[in-house]
Amino acid sequence: MGTLLLDILTTAAGLFIVSSGLLIVFGVMKIINFAHGAFITVGAYAALVTYWLAVPLWLSPVIGFAAGAALGAVTEGFIVRRLYRRPLDAILATWGLSIVLGQLVTLAFGRQVQFVPSPLAGTMALLGGDYSRYRLALVPAALVIGVLFTALLNGTRLGLNTRAVILNEGLAQSLGIDSTRVRFITFAIGSGLAAAAGALITPLASVDPNMGIAWLTNAFMLVMVSGGSLLTLAVSCLVLGGLQVLASTFISPILGGLTIAVVAALALRLRPAGFARA
Repeated sequence: MGTLLLDILTTAAGLFIVSSGLLIVFGVMKIINFAHGAFITVGAYAALVTYWLAVPLWLSPVIGFAAGAALGAVTEGFIVRRLYRRPLDAILATWGLSIVLGQLVTLAFGRQVQFVPSPLAGTMALLGGDYSRYRLALVPAALVIGVLFTALLNGTRLGLNTRAVILNEGLAQSLGIDSTRVRFITFAIGSGLAAAAGALITPLASVDPNMGIAWLTNAFMLVMVSGGSLLTLAVSCLVLGGLQVLASTFISPILGGLTIAVVAALALRLRPAGFARA
């Protein structure tokens, strides 16, 4: 029972880490970045290169964030910026970008599955059993991301400007806020978080050019259910991630992999705008 509870908690933490970058972009731009999965893959390969170069593996999320943020800045400046008022085109454009990035990764690294060791090896005794130290470390990592995200929105000028753009972009512009700059920085941060997430989850999964697709699906459904709220996203990750773990443990791992998408789809039938104001 203790191991099951830890599985639920660490799974929720991993889902939150992967989804938070997508939530930032959706909250400000009101578009879904379908290149999010490709940015996760970029972060995973950043961790792989970090390992090959014998750089300390705990630096891989930082390196992944830098790579993802730089790539996100280029993406926003050359692709997304022209599509703010055409969200469907933005979705198609970012989906196309994800395909291009996947092919570039394949050309650079091949199609073979590769692995990165954990920077925090071993287990520790907890709740009557031994549990992976690295999986447990995802919980404080998720908390740090949540705290930093909240501090950014509530304690900085950028956060104030971002909240103004979210609430009423026209009014924010009339007050002298450069919404284009806010969107640019937001997209870069969201892309950086996606890549950092890819680096963080790499020790728990294999690395291949298509690894981000499955994570994108779950992140997309969780962000939709959350309705753009960080707190609701955390609750959604805990509830839906818990259902995924229970289904995988007691029914079938295959059905467990479908749990988040199916339950989220049913939830959105009840509240199409998400549960942020439930």
